[in-house]
Amino acid sequence: MRVTGYSYPWDVLGAPGFVDRAISLGVDEVAVAVAYHSTRAATPFAPDATSVLARHAALYRPPREQAWRGARLRPAVPDWVAAEDSAGDAVRALGAAGVPAAAWLVLTHSSRLGTAHPDVTVRNCFDEPYPWALCPSRAEVRDYVATLTAESLTGLAVSSVILEACGQLGVIHQCQHEKTDAVWGAAAARLLSVCCCPACAARWSDSGADPAEVRARLRAEVRRLIDGGDLGAEATLPAELDELLLGTRQAATDALREGVLAAISATLNSGLGSAPRIVLHGAVDPWVTGALPGLTPAAAHQVDSVVLQCWQPGPASVSSVAAARAQLPDRVQVGGYVTAVGATAVPDMSGYVGDLATAGATELHLYHLGLAGPARLPDLAAAVAGARRAPSNPPVSSGSPR
Repeated sequence: MRVTGYSYPWDVLGAPGFVDRAISLGVDEVAVAVAYHSTRAATPFAPDATSVLARHAALYRPPREQAWRGARLRPAVPDWVAAEDSAGDAVRALGAAGVPAAAWLVLTHSSRLGTAHPDVTVRNCFDEPYPWALCPSRAEVRDYVATLTAESLTGLAVSSVILEACGQLGVIHQCQHEKTDAVWGAAAARLLSVCCCPACAARWSDSGADPAEVRARLRAEVRRLIDGGDLGAEATLPAELDELLLGTRQAATDALREGVLAAISATLNSGLGSAPRIVLHGAVDPWVTGALPGLTPAAAHQVDSVVLQCWQPGPASVSSVAAARAQLPDRVQVGGYVTAVGATAVPDMSGYVGDLATAGATELHLYHLGLAGPARLPDLAAAVAGARRAPSNPPVSSGSPR
């Protein structure tokens, strides 16, 4: 299995011995967060601090006015890092040590922009905006994401481009002190994640549906599910409405991703170098929203690898890998996204990674080389060991299919 370890720029630049630890672990590449959402990140190996507070989403590259001139949506400068080009410096430091670097981009997740510009956010059927979620149906959002991608990669040589939140986010989000856990069942959460913003509603109208009726039908079904008190209850929308809602989301997601891929291609032509692998965080269930949104039918034909959420060890994660392997073309790699910094350590990390490989995973995406302190280094090592013991997989074609 190919092993990608994830990191933040300040891990590579500010934690003594980071590169040596990455080399010792034996990862094949280190993913550096180049465009990332707000976070409070522990820094267990930093000598003079315990954490970094990234107050808002940011691009960790120098701002270029010519790229953003006239744009209402534009990334903020991260004043919590000293270097103007901290992500670029991290990528170059890894390269100088002979460690391939991947660019890790979080695209439609920006609470700062969503709060400042609620008109471009996802809105549910009660007309409540989700400020953390920029809606891909908005052309302005797609333009922002494409420019963000190009500006993330300008002047960098990377082995892979990893796309997170390359689609729609939904109702489930760790927001402030989250108090929504276990309130909504899966069906209610799915319906509350349907975007009902004017741009999405315009797509419904183009298909002959009345947006007011669609919103009313969604509201009534959400209330039925919540008031019924059964967290396992299923939604009962007509099949044609399901098709309209999912088709609207998928069309917007495809348009967003195509803009991102065009930006990567244009940046390649302007000097990025050899073509990087395109890695897409996603989910087999097409209704999933969030950082790893549901795959559209077109997605598999445009990327080199699909990474699935496997943080929770057990049959569900293994089954999702098996389902993806059965559905995706043979040339597309399947990655298992595994965490070594969960609230509870994985009892048998090496064995779990082996189970994912047996189910069809050809890549291990390991979270997180910077957050895992001395107590969790053995878990990182066990994950890599499990990947190295995994049975070899048939070779896939190198390079991007685009």
